[in-house]
Amino acid sequence: MSRVALIDDHESVRLGLEAACARDGAQTVVFSGSTVVSYLDWRSATSEPSADVVVLDLTLGDGTTVTENVRSLVDDGASVVIHSVADRPAAVREALAAGAAGVVSKSSALDDVLDAIGTVADGEPLNNVEWASAVDGDRDFADAQLSARERDVLRLYAAGLPLKAVAERLGVAYSTAKENITRIRVKYVEVGRPAPTKVDLLRRAMEDGIVAPDGTPSAH
Repeated sequence: MSRVALIDDHESVRLGLEAACARDGAQTVVFSGSTVVSYLDWRSATSEPSADVVVLDLTLGDGTTVTENVRSLVDDGASVVIHSVADRPAAVREALAAGAAGVVSKSSALDDVLDAIGTVADGEPLNNVEWASAVDGDRDFADAQLSARERDVLRLYAAGLPLKAVAERLGVAYSTAKENITRIRVKYVEVGRPAPTKVDLLRRAMEDGIVAPDGTPSAH
């Protein structure tokens, strides 16, 4: 039996999923709450093992971001299924990039949600329509439209060089390289793919083929 945690700031959604899991019998709900922090606090206080699957609302009302919520849960050892409306492709794409196992729409039948939980609990990929449409439909929107110089700066910086070394390698002033990084971050925020840290920038660079999957600068 799979151990499931439900994180959604709408209690009615959680109650509906709890009832469905209880009726199905293949999953047991070990936690139900409105924030990722409350789940992690529960884990710490009870020493309970991580849930096998966390069903997570895409946008919570506590000011947290999609990326930090998904990463916190994945780093804690759970697989994450995003349960949300399907009209925010950029945020869905961000969740998948952060490590979510898949997406299931809140408009889906409860049996479909239970099937998605079971699939992920079994370690299988969740190749559903919501996932595919969110990624495919967001390709143009998600393109940060970096200039050639910005791509060069990101390629070297994300691959591990200090910003001063990046500036020296490209023959530009340190202030210019720093300004480029700032503009790159702004552009990624504008397309719904924020990159506040250097690790985030590396992830975006890998997603866009600017840096190779092993973290080294791409040849092109």
